[in-house]
Amino acid sequence: MSDQYAIVLFDGQCAFCDRAVKWIIAHDRHARLRFAARQSATGQRLLAAHGLPPEGVGSMILIDSGRVSTHSTGVLRIAGKLGFPWKLASMFLLIPRFIRDAGYNFIARRRQRLSRGAACALPTPAERARILDDVSGPAEPSRA
Repeated sequence: MSDQYAIVLFDGQCAFCDRAVKWIIAHDRHARLRFAARQSATGQRLLAAHGLPPEGVGSMILIDSGRVSTHSTGVLRIAGKLGFPWKLASMFLLIPRFIRDAGYNFIARRRQRLSRGAACALPTPAERARILDDVSGPAEPSRA
């Protein structure tokens, strides 16, 4: 994987996660993040390469320079890569993880209900260019 950008693994079958990815893309002004659904071949390769189960860990996963962050830590580190004011959310990393994860898990357990009735719109060409996908997305950079 590239050190030029971090990768966010997400649940490709969840409307809440789909909207979260679209929101992150819209606020990632410097295009520091790429995305892969954990159900895709790329997502499965990344999970295996980092010793994670094929079904993921019930969380968005950030892979940045070989470092894996999940749950609240992953989301706050994603925010840290965005522009102002979103990057300020990374200050919440100072709060003990067990407290942050309690809030994260509260929302995660309700994500299907929170996105009820939401249709998953097809990604725009600009969004598609940021999604790592073996079929229709950009090829992963090789390490030559």
